[in-house]
Amino acid sequence: MTETSNTGTVTYDVVDRIAWVRFNRPDKRNCMSPTLNRDMMAVLAEVEFRDDVGVLVLSGEGTAWSAGMDLKEYFRETEAKGLGATRDAQREAYGWWRRLRWYQKPTIAMVNGWCFGGGYGPLFACDLAFAAEEAQFGLSEINWGILPGGGATKVATELMPFRKAMYHAMMGENVDGKTAAEWGLVNEALPLAALKDRVAEVAGVLLKKNPVALKATKDAVRRIGVLSYDDAEDYLIRAQEAANSYDNHGRKEGIKQFIDDKTFKPGLGAYDTSKQRA
Repeated sequence: MTETSNTGTVTYDVVDRIAWVRFNRPDKRNCMSPTLNRDMMAVLAEVEFRDDVGVLVLSGEGTAWSAGMDLKEYFRETEAKGLGATRDAQREAYGWWRRLRWYQKPTIAMVNGWCFGGGYGPLFACDLAFAAEEAQFGLSEINWGILPGGGATKVATELMPFRKAMYHAMMGENVDGKTAAEWGLVNEALPLAALKDRVAEVAGVLLKKNPVALKATKDAVRRIGVLSYDDAEDYLIRAQEAANSYDNHGRKEGIKQFIDDKTFKPGLGAYDTSKQRA
């Protein structure tokens, strides 16, 4: 059954332990307004610790993923109310992107259409990203007189080589899903008709993994990028020890199924988590 946020700007379904969360302003190409940002934070909180949710997929209704910030509502109308309103709007937007970056469950961006400007914030916040070949990606801020803010410039330099990031930010030209995959903005691009099936396939693989190990892994990948090798080495030791304190049976069950039961091989798939005792 489809659930709708308080104001209708976000919809979601939970099917087979996958929460399919969607921007729901198709008439505005799913631009993010202060209202949508508040609703998205509420929806993320609603599904994060549900037992029937193991993976979250973020997509958009209609022909767009998200065309970025709503220029009228997020910029013009908010700025007219003064600096306080502007700062509140920024906190609401950046707040749910931050929550998504460190989400308890694995997250996947399913980019079904336009992804511009501010849309790069939640795109980067998701752990994995898949796009339709027909999708369009762009940092269009330069075309109307500002720099790619809200983290968009950081996202570009995190995901793309320097020269491509510079070209992307300075030229204001769009690239399609195939190019976005080649440049590193998304993991894969495929025809729109095949997009949801591929995302469901990936989500299904993630659902078979140990959830504590998944959370520790996704956090580690984000954290160690700014650390020296020695600091990263130390962080990973501590992170594994912390994960063990939450779930010391999981890794032991995996080792048992490999060494004693001989029922799986780590290089060829995940151990059977249904046999893991609590």
